[in-house]
Amino acid sequence: MGIEMKLSVLAVAAFSTLAFAATAQADDNFPGAPGVITLPGKCQKLVVAKFDATKGCKGELASVTLVNGTVTFIFTSDGKLLGFQGDGKGIKPASNGNARLPLSLVTTGVGNKMTGEVKVAGSCTFGNPYAGKPTAIECTAESKDAAFTGSFRTNGKGPAQKTPEKNKK
Repeated sequence: MGIEMKLSVLAVAAFSTLAFAATAQADDNFPGAPGVITLPGKCQKLVVAKFDATKGCKGELASVTLVNGTVTFIFTSDGKLLGFQGDGKGIKPASNGNARLPLSLVTTGVGNKMTGEVKVAGSCTFGNPYAGKPTAIECTAESKDAAFTGSFRTNGKGPAQKTPEKNKK
């Protein structure tokens, strides 16, 4: 099962309240309208507690936005998923034209299902991937027991929006 299909199944199964946008038009207001987009590029770092999962980290990052405004950045490494989740209504400007998403949860999963969540404090800082140049998404979070870090750099190509209709094959 390819990453695109896994992400679609993940979005539908793990986020049952997700309502996808009716059209697949690019939204320059990243992370944008409810739906799933994928960003091509390079995973630069993925660490869960003391485990470094960077070596197996995929060159595609998913951004899932729910109708209630929740935003999750999902990293994939060797069949495992790590999502950095926060309330998109709390996104604030950061330095160098970036934005910052405050985090409340880190979600974990295997294959195509999110099965766990940990309350955290932290943030994801990101640029606009629609700008036509490489941009970074950097997430750091801490729970009472562990620290989580994810860093991804897009390749400058725009995000691809995923809808259930496109992936049912």
